[in-house]
Amino acid sequence: MQIINHLQHRAGMETHGLSLQLILSVPFIIALVIYLYAAIRSKRRKKSWRSYRIVMWITGIFCALAAIIGPLASSSHLDFTAHMLAHLLLGMLAPLLLVLACPMTLILRTLDVKHARSLSHILKSNPIRLISHPITASLLNVGGLWILYTTRLYQTMEHNGLVQIAVHLHVFLAGYLFTGAFIKADLHPHRTSYLYRSCVLIIAMSGHGILSKYIYAHPPLGVPIDQAKTGGLVMYYGGDLIDLILITILCYQWFKETRPRMNEAFNVLNK
Repeated sequence: MQIINHLQHRAGMETHGLSLQLILSVPFIIALVIYLYAAIRSKRRKKSWRSYRIVMWITGIFCALAAIIGPLASSSHLDFTAHMLAHLLLGMLAPLLLVLACPMTLILRTLDVKHARSLSHILKSNPIRLISHPITASLLNVGGLWILYTTRLYQTMEHNGLVQIAVHLHVFLAGYLFTGAFIKADLHPHRTSYLYRSCVLIIAMSGHGILSKYIYAHPPLGVPIDQAKTGGLVMYYGGDLIDLILITILCYQWFKETRPRMNEAFNVLNK
């Protein structure tokens, strides 16, 4: 009888988990459809949209979906290492790819003038300017992770579906805002200098690296020590790898923007 009850309880948990996965996947599927529709509409208006951006959007969406639905998502509730892999996909790699796909630029190209201006005003509004500022975005992203893994929030998330949905959405959105705050790929309301963004990025990456070491030494509640150590290593080295891509893009954009000025200065000196 106990075996039957255990199997029924396990089946109920799996069904509940699958329902949460499906709910979380809906926004990403909608975003995929809207982006592809906008790209097709832009092409019909003879406004070409680069294919590599479409590929990045599709890849980014599938990275996010892999983190919230399927084998990795199911394993993440039992294995902290799998959870960290999902975290890297959902909170770091997917946002990077999606930002590089320039979704806001594409949407504005496909809207009529009236609606495009309305959306542009929203993107330049004070609330958007606040949350997309490099410092605010860093606090939401890295600070949110500190709260997740150093309090009871992680343990609560594993037993509460609504909290789980909220945490996953926060991890993704905070990661997206964080990435968009440092690289110039899409429309952005801030004009902070490259030096300023670089300094903030270094501090944010340090906070992320310190957290991974903290997790290695101090596992979150309910996480076995061996899983915490492996998960901490995944977070540290995996995060560094994605951060390296972000740094490379930032430095390339910085060099590309300052090169004309350097050439002008060089020509002036040679006169």
